[in-house]
Amino acid sequence: MARYTGPKTKIARKFHEPIFGPDKVYDKKPYAPGMHGQNRRRGKLSEYGVQLQEKQKAKYTYGILERQFRKLYAEASRRGGITGEVLLQLIEARLDNVVYRLGIARSRAQARQLVSHCHIAVNGNVVNVPSYSLREGDIVSVRERSKSLEVIADALSARPTSYSWLEWDDNTMSGRFMNYPQRSEIPENINEQLIVELYSK
Repeated sequence: MARYTGPKTKIARKFHEPIFGPDKVYDKKPYAPGMHGQNRRRGKLSEYGVQLQEKQKAKYTYGILERQFRKLYAEASRRGGITGEVLLQLIEARLDNVVYRLGIARSRAQARQLVSHCHIAVNGNVVNVPSYSLREGDIVSVRERSKSLEVIADALSARPTSYSWLEWDDNTMSGRFMNYPQRSEIPENINEQLIVELYSK
């Protein structure tokens, strides 16, 4: 299955929140898509439907396919701690997500592209796998020959709020993955317990 490349606002309206970031179109139409979206009366979702919708929202938010998501859940289940929180921590430790969080890219989709095109290095070695899982202490940097790219310069000029689990150095254009974030430090509006309940069935 290919990654979703369709209209993002349509997906955001489906979940009733701008999951891909600020969206002017969503602000104008914050209701379900379709010609009857504003007036449609939908039946109450079943328990399974609510759980499935939450999982789909998480997948679209982070740009992860089903097989990858299942593997992450299996890994989270094997580790100690609260499975839902560990799942989000593992997702946050993906290279594409960290590149986005560091402000090197304006979106996770752009971050995946930068990684795939060999513009990003981890501990000095080029890594072109967006799903690469970082470990505490890993250094994520922009390759020397890529530092002049306009798309990276534009993203860094508008860097978002910094995160406590990441450390950024403007001079070297590199960041350190300090540690896995606590659930309270992850800003995404996701109810991970519903996802755990869905996969536990």
